[in-house]
Order: sequence, then structure tokens, then C-alpha cells
Amino acid sequence: MLSYFFIKAAAASLFAGFACGIIGVWIYLLNMPFVGIAMAHTAFAGAVIGLLIGINPVFAAFVLCAASSFFIGPVAEKGNFSPNISTGILFSFMLGIAFLFMGKLGSDAPQALSFMWGSILTVSPEDVALLAAVCAAILVFLFFFKRGIVAVIYNRSVAFACGIPEKFIFYCLIILCAVTVSFNIKTVGGLLIYSLITIPAAAAAQFTKKLSLLYVLSSSFAVLSCLSGLAGSYLLDLPAGASIIVAASLIFGAVFAVKNLYGKHI
Repeated sequence: MLSYFFIKAAAASLFAGFACGIIGVWIYLLNMPFVGIAMAHTAFAGAVIGLLIGINPVFAAFVLCAASSFFIGPVAEKGNFSPNISTGILFSFMLGIAFLFMGKLGSDAPQALSFMWGSILTVSPEDVALLAAVCAAILVFLFFFKRGIVAVIYNRSVAFACGIPEKFIFYCLIILCAVTVSFNIKTVGGLLIYSLITIPAAAAAQFTKKLSLLYVLSSSFAVLSCLSGLAGSYLLDLPAGASIIVAASLIFGAVFAVKNLYGKHI
């Protein structure tokens, strides 16, 4: 019989994979790969700060990610430079902050490392509930802004000309990315979650350019990566976060090979 810990981890894998798969499609189509890695390092920095000042690390990661999301969008536009530039600045700053405060943690340093690499087998029922809430928020956003999301992803200028609230939708995409990353910091880890966001979406794009199918394939690949990585970790006594990313990479390799054999999109 599967252990209670494994069942919780499997549930977390399902929710984490779904959320990261959808977010990954947005980041892939917006051509903003640095968003994922910047948010991942921001979440890790927030967790370190949370441990240092004695508050919940996941909550601290969420607060810092949510605040940082406003730097990527509004501040970039005020400064008249590309969001990729602002994410690069954010990534560098947060990486420095994380390792600066790591040296001040003392006995809490091992716990900080767990947020770096992830520890999905130790997730609590509350963690799983938070991941489910993130998935629900993404689904609600998709339901109410489906057409607006399509317009913003493919051309923000045209979306604005059509009267679509493109700034609001774009900022919501970034904020949902921040929320997804921060609440998944315990599953895959702050330094690995970026890969779970980008690799499944890139794999899905090998098969199709249709947005609806991208959502389905990307989230399916991400869930499969989480579950197969979790199983490998459980059976072979390997680090769960690293196993998940290796599984995602292997899935991408298989998809890429199939794509090159058949050479057609769906």
C-alpha cells in the first residue's frame, strides 16, 4: 500500500504539474524565458528571508514574488525597456540577496537548502490545498479572459487597439506566474522550478501551435514529469526535485525525437 506521504506528494505533483504547464505556455509564447528563472530565484530569496526573520518561508516567498512581479511589468514600461531586461536585473539582484542572507542563517541553513532543491515528500495537506487553489485561480482566469489572453500573447499592440485591457491581462499573467512559483517552492525547489515551467511547454510546442492543445500537452507533460520523477525518487532513493527535472528533460528528448521522425505539427 502506498504511504500517506507518497499520496500527498502525488497530489502535489498533479497540481504542480498542471499549474506549471499552463504558466509555461504563457511564458513560452510571450518569449520571456527569464520570467520563470527570475521568479524562481525570487521565491528562494523570499524563503531565505522568511527563515531569517522567523515567518513562514512559503508566505515570504509569495510576498516577495508578488511584489517583484510589479517590477517586471509596470516598472519596465515606466523605464521604457524590455521586460526581459527587468527580469534579468531582478534575477541578478535576488540571487545576490538569497546567498547574502544564506550566510546569516546558521542552523537554519539546511532548511533553506530544502527550498533550493525541493522536498515534495514533506509537503503538508495545507501545501496541497494551496497548490489546488493556485490551479483553481488559473482556471478561473482562463475562463474569464480566454480571448484576451490569446490577443495579449500574440500581439499586445493589436490587443490594445481592439480595446482589450492588455496591461491588466499581462500583469495578471506575471502575477499568476509569481504565485505558481512561490507555492511550488517546496515541491521542486527554487532553483529547479524554472525547468518545470519551461521544458514541458517547449516539448508541447514541438507537436502543435494551437493554444488549446499547447495547454493540454504542456500540463500533461509537466504532470507526467512530476509523477515519474516522484516514482523514480521513491524507488531509487534519489532527490525528488532533481528527479522531476531529469524526467522532464527525458520527456522533451523523446518528444523532440518523435517530432524529427515525423516532422509535422498537430
